[in-house]
Amino acid sequence: METVAIKEIQSQHFEHKVWMNQLGFYADEIKIYENQLEKLVSKNIREMLPRLEHFQNNFIRQKEVLDILSHHIKLHEHQLVLAINNDQDLPDSSHEAHEKYREEMEVFQKIYAELKADFLRFWRKWH
Repeated sequence: METVAIKEIQSQHFEHKVWMNQLGFYADEIKIYENQLEKLVSKNIREMLPRLEHFQNNFIRQKEVLDILSHHIKLHEHQLVLAINNDQDLPDSSHEAHEKYREEMEVFQKIYAELKADFLRFWRKWH
């Protein structure tokens, strides 16, 4: 296996580790927000119920996206392990897949940051 291929595998592996740590953090953070959401629901204020439902649905969706991203990253990491164990270069599709996952992470992070900011504004108003 070429040095370039080894560096590519190491680079992708490093990003996988970073992404998995970030996804774990986001999952934990969503649990905190859901807990705060439950407290707001218990206030039973009619005028905030549509927004509460909006946030509940968005948190559910973001957890689904987290699971999908995590699954894809784990599968891709498995490909890296196979390449190392079999002393083979990564197929070109591996690099393309990694770029796709990088883009998906960036999109998720942008959407999640917007949801988080929106929820925190709402929470400050109603808690």
